[in-house]
Amino acid sequence: MSAYPRTASSHADQRKPLTLPALAAMRARNEPIVMVTAYDYPSAQIAETAGVDLVLVGDSGAMTVLGYPSTVEVTVDEMLILTAAVRRGLRTPILVGDLPFGSYEISDAQAVATAQRFVKETGCAAVKFEGGHPEAVQRARAMVRAGIPVMGHIGLTPQTATALGGFKPQGVTAQRASAILEEALALQEAGCFAIVFEAIPTEVTEIIMTRLDVPVIGIGAGPATDGQVLVFHDLLGIYDGFKPKFAKRFADVRRAMTDAMNAYAAEVRTGVFPGPEHCYHIPSGELAEFAEAAGLVPGDQGACNSPQHEDSTPSAAAKAPSSTAELQAETTSTPDTLIGK
Repeated sequence: MSAYPRTASSHADQRKPLTLPALAAMRARNEPIVMVTAYDYPSAQIAETAGVDLVLVGDSGAMTVLGYPSTVEVTVDEMLILTAAVRRGLRTPILVGDLPFGSYEISDAQAVATAQRFVKETGCAAVKFEGGHPEAVQRARAMVRAGIPVMGHIGLTPQTATALGGFKPQGVTAQRASAILEEALALQEAGCFAIVFEAIPTEVTEIIMTRLDVPVIGIGAGPATDGQVLVFHDLLGIYDGFKPKFAKRFADVRRAMTDAMNAYAAEVRTGVFPGPEHCYHIPSGELAEFAEAAGLVPGDQGACNSPQHEDSTPSAAAKAPSSTAELQAETTSTPDTLIGK
């Protein structure tokens, strides 16, 4: 399979890479923060081009990319591969790696070791983890003390959704809302630079926001948060699995991809693809010499010169290089030029 060398992307706005102090400054200015998930190089490039502020390589990739039934099954090694791929596609946004289930709960040492792997092996700027109970807060404190920026995550925590009664809003009672407030304050005190609020009633979020100083990124937590995050495959309409209430679709990319794939398959099966514009040619003299050596008579050169294509592009044969010099000129073109031939 072919893959041409990558060329440097142009960044129209030439933004400088965002830093954690700059993120805090955005909150102070009441400037909305945009965060999105990404799981590979192409999705990272799209996030970069769109000018988002933070990119999270979420464990949701277990379901949207790796095909697991939940986020619980994904491993540290799998998350490291996804995060490293995203790093290669980003220049400006802050990259956050998501610590998967079972990689930080046992002890402070385990949490620090896992977080260090993410930072060292993927180049991410920070890590995210779930939970606001006392043990989770202690893990956050340990990672921060080890010099690793940490993003918290409270409310609906998918890794432990079963214990919470399933994928449903959290903080719908006064008692549970008070618990979420205490968790948020504890994570802030532990040194988290930001906190994700997931599936929390808007009214509860509004009250808690008055008590916090760090940026809060909401996903199903209403408009009062400092920013919003959505899953890449949800907002683009790629994932066909469970769609939560808060996941607004801004496009139907899955349909467009399916339509394109169907069109490709149809053209292959009917002989329309590849056409003359997709073929390379050998100079006629070289072809005659090769055919003679192979014991063949020049003539049928395949689908690219078949009647159905010649009818639609009668000058295609004339475009074939007639000399070795012309062939060399074609094959030494830049990758971008060669793709268009």
